[in-house]
Amino acid sequence: MPTEPTKVLVLCTGNSCRSIIAEALINEMGEGRFQAWSAGSFPTGHVHPRSLDTLRRHGIDPGQPRSKSWNELSHQAFDLVITVCDQAAGESCPIFPGQPVKLHWSTPDPAKAVGSEAVTQAAFDQVFNQLKDRIETLVATAGPSRERTGR
Repeated sequence: MPTEPTKVLVLCTGNSCRSIIAEALINEMGEGRFQAWSAGSFPTGHVHPRSLDTLRRHGIDPGQPRSKSWNELSHQAFDLVITVCDQAAGESCPIFPGQPVKLHWSTPDPAKAVGSEAVTQAAFDQVFNQLKDRIETLVATAGPSRERTGR
């Protein structure tokens, strides 16, 4: 009997960098045991191109993400809601159906990095690696079991 994947919503303010990266990582690293979406409280309306470039450079397929409001997903039930920026964590989120577990992963905004190409790319790589480490732990300790025991 197949197990439903753990449904995860990743929230940020702009839904252009951190939440986009986390969504793609969860979908890739979760190996079908997790299904992720992302949204923002005040979406920018575009996905930061460096977010997509960073994912691709690290071998992660970003899919076709778009910056969207969390209101678009307010009707959907989630098992887990993760905020990845401090501002979104402090805002009044919509009430999602069910009783999702809420996590907050304070993550710096790589879009705010200033300096050379190398400096800004390093900021995106730092966020990628920070989120990847957290998601490795998440998929190792949460969600449907990799194997059914039949018990």
